[in-house]
Amino acid sequence: MGALGFWMVSCAPSTPAYRISQRPQVFENLSGRQKGLVENGEIEKGMGKDAVLLAWGSPSSSAEGFRSGKRMERWDYAGSTPVVSNHFFGGYGYGAYGPYRYSGLGGGFGPEISYVPYRKSSVWFVGGRVDEWEKQSESSL
Repeated sequence: MGALGFWMVSCAPSTPAYRISQRPQVFENLSGRQKGLVENGEIEKGMGKDAVLLAWGSPSSSAEGFRSGKRMERWDYAGSTPVVSNHFFGGYGYGAYGPYRYSGLGGGFGPEISYVPYRKSSVWFVGGRVDEWEKQSESSL
């Protein structure tokens, strides 16, 4: 049962609508403009961390530091892009399966898919509010 529960949680939708349904009180406390932005998965300068969590979800990583003498925090969101490559594989095999033994030479040519991580977006907070943000457009991938 534990594995099933983990699988169900790991497959939970990650949309603004789902995150809003999980934290309706946080959503209700936003201004009308910010509610509209969050519902569309968008953020703006001056938004608090809770609004960003509703719009973009939890960050993949975070960092703290100082910029222009002010304490800042950066949240990074990761993505991955598939890369397809073709490989030749082959070799000699010998083994047994039940009462049968087999051996032979085999090979082939086939695709391999790997996923390359990249930083999809970042948001910088000063005083707990969005100061700057950047997000890669889908067309640049």
